[in-house]
Amino acid sequence: MKTWFITGASRGFGHVWADAALERGDRVVATARDPRRLNDLVDTYGDRVLPLALDVTDRSAVFAAVSRAVEVTGRLDVVVNNAGYGLFGMVEETTEEQARAQMETNFFGALWVTQAVLPVLRTQGSGHLLQVSSIGGVGAFPTLGLYNASKWALEGLSEALAAELAPLGPKLTIVEPGPYGTDWSGASAVHTEPIDAYEPVRQARRAGASARTPADPAVTAAAILRLVDAEHPPLRLFLGPFPYTVVDKLYKERLATWNDWRWLAEQAT
Repeated sequence: MKTWFITGASRGFGHVWADAALERGDRVVATARDPRRLNDLVDTYGDRVLPLALDVTDRSAVFAAVSRAVEVTGRLDVVVNNAGYGLFGMVEETTEEQARAQMETNFFGALWVTQAVLPVLRTQGSGHLLQVSSIGGVGAFPTLGLYNASKWALEGLSEALAAELAPLGPKLTIVEPGPYGTDWSGASAVHTEPIDAYEPVRQARRAGASARTPADPAVTAAAILRLVDAEHPPLRLFLGPFPYTVVDKLYKERLATWNDWRWLAEQAT
């Protein structure tokens, strides 16, 4: 039986993975801004769920929640940094408040959880940290500049951290989902005030999104359970087939550009 600590467990991937872990007999410390939204898990699984109120942007509260989790359960085997939301809008449209709030939740919130659990995982010499990123943490897309920035920051932090943890025992995987029908672009999303000049870009993005049918996040549960049970988990894992087409094209273009301009790069010697 594994013990999980999951942020943003009230909906989306966090709720799906919490339910899957509990269904197979694991324990879950489930956190959410409003713990009442975790009542369905408690009603179904009883005391194998520890619901905690948590705003991941509050560093002191994060450390207190992790301390409480370890006090009750004795250990942490899987930590899922899932809390986050989408900020939709052009870079020019984004206010300072919107930009800072996006980074506070998607990046700094994950950093605070990571820092809080690392002493526990180091002492155990084991555990698996899942950093929930996105296909938007590998490629950047118009209307998502600040969201992309938050996930690229998380990916850079996590890649460095994985190397730091390598000799100590705990594992880390950056999970990069494609399009799924979570609340990421729904009620939890924030939208900027539009500038008319960008309307053609906005319309093109809407057309591209409407051409895809987001998958049910429930289909990811089996893959996540297999991931956390793997003896040698990967540093990165896509969820779904969609990211492969996007990233294959992106990396070919990046390599081609770097090589096309190598003649100029090598002049800087």
